[in-house]
Amino acid sequence: MNLLQSNFPEWYKEIEKLGDPLTGISDRIDFERIRPIISELFTNDTEKRGRPNYDPILIIKILLLQQWYNLSDPQIEREIRDMISFLNFLGYPEKLPDRNTIWYFRERLSKTGKDRLVFNEIRDQIMSSHIRIKKGTMQDAFFIEADKGEYGKSRGNDANTRRSKDGTSAVKNHEKHFGYKVHTLFNEIKIIEKLSLTPANVYDSQMDLSIPEIICYRDKGYLGSECKGINGPMDRSVRGHPLPVKSIRRNMRISRIRSAVEHPFAFMKGMIHFFHVMVTTVQSVRVKTYFTSICYNLVRDRFLERIA
Repeated sequence: MNLLQSNFPEWYKEIEKLGDPLTGISDRIDFERIRPIISELFTNDTEKRGRPNYDPILIIKILLLQQWYNLSDPQIEREIRDMISFLNFLGYPEKLPDRNTIWYFRERLSKTGKDRLVFNEIRDQIMSSHIRIKKGTMQDAFFIEADKGEYGKSRGNDANTRRSKDGTSAVKNHEKHFGYKVHTLFNEIKIIEKLSLTPANVYDSQMDLSIPEIICYRDKGYLGSECKGINGPMDRSVRGHPLPVKSIRRNMRISRIRSAVEHPFAFMKGMIHFFHVMVTTVQSVRVKTYFTSICYNLVRDRFLERIA
């Protein structure tokens, strides 16, 4: 750390007094426990095989910042060099990666599936600090929009375009969507337990994220679908056969429980602005989804600690 950088911690104290959303986030996670998961992403770890790599933990933190503030690769490259709050979150590194390094690292995560393992490790660390009785889970889904491009133009792996290659169309409640769908499973303290990313045209009922022996509350769209856990979908009426009063009351009870999923969705869409993506493949969107969910879980964990 040079002479100028040595002043950054003092300058940050002034910023922290004014309010920094990142305060207390980095300290909640032991990032060194993630290192064994992502260390295999690089192979040039000897003196004879290329220049030294950037610390993978540093890039993991950069990906979290990128999703937290909804920044593109060029934007995050600039902001981590400009904002003291970002540098404080990253630990004031002497060298910072450029946009290409960040992109390549994210691509390695998507191809190897390490993004899911990173999410699981951070989720487990968060849940270890909360003593709880498993009362149940809630499954639901929401759309992520993508750019479908011009009508009649082909998409696919060979298309040289920024338009979505894997996104599909879907209609829900008479509203048209194009892109992807995030299927999520929440526990009773509103922490995301599991998630899956699919094209938008995949029905909710095709995705079962439930946990064996744990009840899973789901809406009417899941009625009749498979469930590894204890199935708890809302009842659905059919033409000419309205729901009896017993089923209506049951649906109201389940609806009150399931209303908790609206809070995480509102945070990810409203606060993090995770409702539209520019990346073109389902694997790339999946990485962004996992890191957005990590951001939410960290904020939720901080909130739960404050009200404990």
